[in-house]
Amino acid sequence: MKILVGVKRVIDHNVKVRVKPDGSGVDLDNAKMAINPFDEIAVEAAIRLKEAGVASEVVAVSIGPEKAQETLRQTLAMGVDRAILIPYDGITEPLSVAKTLQALVARESAQLVMLGKQAIDDDCNQAGQMLAALLDWPQGTFASGLKLADGKIEVMREVDGGLETLALDLPAVVSVDLRLNEPRFASLPAIMKAKKKPLEQVTAQELGVDLTPRLELLSATEPPVRQAGGVLVATAAELVAKLKTEAAVL
Repeated sequence: MKILVGVKRVIDHNVKVRVKPDGSGVDLDNAKMAINPFDEIAVEAAIRLKEAGVASEVVAVSIGPEKAQETLRQTLAMGVDRAILIPYDGITEPLSVAKTLQALVARESAQLVMLGKQAIDDDCNQAGQMLAALLDWPQGTFASGLKLADGKIEVMREVDGGLETLALDLPAVVSVDLRLNEPRFASLPAIMKAKKKPLEQVTAQELGVDLTPRLELLSATEPPVRQAGGVLVATAAELVAKLKTEAAVL
């Protein structure tokens, strides 16, 4: 079984995001970039399936600028077998990502596609669901547990009432949540070996996909600065009095 894993290059989650002065978008100049945390968990899950002997190959895919090769090299250092970069300098949207992955699934004959549940830059949470619809494959979203056996993949999900377990026939699409696993750190020898692993570049035109955005960003603004609030009270009686008279909640 071949697994295709989608990864996205985003601003590191520890970096404070800043909006451009003209409000045209997020300022990426000199910002530290990293693999999307949810996608890193998907990569780890795919590698573990291969280590367990249920997958024969893991292929990482990314749509982005040339610098996205660094993100793909990170997945290769973690244990991915091959990587594919679709060069694109613009903003990617869920539908175009789904169509690109659909074309790659046919090209690579993949039986399982794994994604992070969402990217932390746009928070769309749509690519996996759209891909499953385009492929007409079963889908398991927000996976916090995975088990593959007897030609099916069991996906455990956290829902409002507790846990839900789905049994999906393969081929399938799975998007993963934070509690599925903790991604490994790549060792120095693995990082050096990753430089020799194959990293292929395939254009969107070769795949027959148009990546041109369908949405127009009108403006981006930072959230308003929160004003300091609250008052200190000396006694519980004073607190109750304020809740009655000023807040009017009692």
